[in-house]
Amino acid sequence: MEYVQERVTTLHDLTGPVPDAPTDRTAVVVPMTEREYAGLAAERVLAELERVEPARVVVPLRAPAEKVGRFRDWLTEFDLPMEVLWCDGPRVEAALAERGLDGPRGKGRDVWLALGRAAAEKFVVVHDADTKTYDRSYIARLLFPLAQGYDFSKGYYARVEDGRLYGRLFRLFYVPLVRTLADAHAAPFLRYLDSFRYALAGEFAATSDVARRIRAPRSWGLEVGTLGDAFDAAGFDGTAQVDLGAYEHDHRAVGGPTGLSDMSRSVGETLLRCVAERGVTPDFATLPARYRETARELIDQYAADAALNGLRFDREGEREQVDVYADAVREPGPADDRLPAWAETELDPDSVAERARADIREVAQ
Repeated sequence: MEYVQERVTTLHDLTGPVPDAPTDRTAVVVPMTEREYAGLAAERVLAELERVEPARVVVPLRAPAEKVGRFRDWLTEFDLPMEVLWCDGPRVEAALAERGLDGPRGKGRDVWLALGRAAAEKFVVVHDADTKTYDRSYIARLLFPLAQGYDFSKGYYARVEDGRLYGRLFRLFYVPLVRTLADAHAAPFLRYLDSFRYALAGEFAATSDVARRIRAPRSWGLEVGTLGDAFDAAGFDGTAQVDLGAYEHDHRAVGGPTGLSDMSRSVGETLLRCVAERGVTPDFATLPARYRETARELIDQYAADAALNGLRFDREGEREQVDVYADAVREPGPADDRLPAWAETELDPDSVAERARADIREVAQ
């Protein structure tokens, strides 16, 4: 147990708090794909949300047409003010295309679509649906800083499961890359990125004003992209991070489709694009080698931590992962496919929601 403060306000789980929070003025966004259908983790999340009693729950759903009706019926079994927003329907796709916003699908796109509706409430919370240890305190803790006058709140937790350290993409890619950049560049934004104890956590809360200013990357860069916009909108003084305690969810392989290797490319491109936008110009000729050196130093530290706690630790396997992730340490390409902030687009979120409902009615008959 510790109470060290980072550069952003850090709220610790010292007594297992479930604080009073303005849930009656909050929309909760829970992105789902077809794999969450009737799953135990998703069931737990939704059952716990029933106890929270938020003003609104928006589920952006990415699933094939033949599964949407059954998915919608399952979601509406829960006693929640539920809005199911099917992200893949033809009317929704057409609405995006009309504004020149068509393009690749992914988690970031799904969350962005939901944020338009969610921002009708005073506060917005976003979290995943695959958390095996989820409980109602997560919402209360994420909202607590907002009730105290902060504008943006990020969750953090330790990923220790099955006798080993997880959180691999954060530990082995994000942390060493950010530290390598911060060692070479005295930029406030890099200090901001380095302040977060689990920057790739999918859990955050924001005021509706900040939520409307998020320019979401379409895929796995969502969490880093959100931090970039939070830095601009809230800054150090308006940002807090909150200890969510015990946390378990599904793990991904390093290789293969949607594996950590693919994720590292999305995260790296978004991170380096955000850094460049804020005045940092890395030396890309030397950055991969410097990243590897920093990552290997961290691996030695992780190994010592694991040994003290009696955890299994594969030092060579972690070094191999670093070599894989080093391929993502490269200058971002010219194409920026981020979606615009809702505050800066003429797209009407209510119209998108109505089109999504029409798409669902059509395939659920």
